[in-house]
Amino acid sequence: METNATRKRRERLVPLLKDSAEEVRLAAARALERLEGLGSFDEVVELLRKGDLGTKVRAIYALGRIGGDRVLPPLLYCASRPEEDIKSAAIEVLGELAPPRAFPLLADRLSEQNTAVKAKVIAALGGYPGAETVQLLLPFLTAGDGLLDAEAAQSLGRIGAPNLEERIAPLLDSPHPRTREAAATALGMLPLEG
Repeated sequence: METNATRKRRERLVPLLKDSAEEVRLAAARALERLEGLGSFDEVVELLRKGDLGTKVRAIYALGRIGGDRVLPPLLYCASRPEEDIKSAAIEVLGELAPPRAFPLLADRLSEQNTAVKAKVIAALGGYPGAETVQLLLPFLTAGDGLLDAEAAQSLGRIGAPNLEERIAPLLDSPHPRTREAAATALGMLPLEG
């Protein structure tokens, strides 16, 4: 159901879809998509409650596209669910949104037994720069499995602390191509020292 505020905003944006500047047309299209998502929040939450597993996972990704504070409670709840598909999707979306409220939950999820879920958590924490995150991720650089070490290198590269080069560089000699690729990418993201 469209509110007056949504309708008014939509009326302002629609004419911009015919603007002479392409970047204005694209911005207007993105803004209209976001408005449409805001209107469907309740529908998405209902799908999350009553849908089958595939529908629930799609609903989690839809919440990520909607964004904003009101999507956090269902995403935080889903990140704590026992179903690995639901948990993984929610962790991934929380990593993309990187709300400060999700950090404690994500940090706690580093104890996950499932390696694939743990890899999603490590990737998600890359959106939370800071010394605490660096300390949480450093141990995974020595995982030696081609997954957790690669995700840790990528996340630490995104965080970008300059003192990480010597910790990531040894991964360039990993027997796992994915880890070597992640280490090379991470080194390219780190700021230069000195």
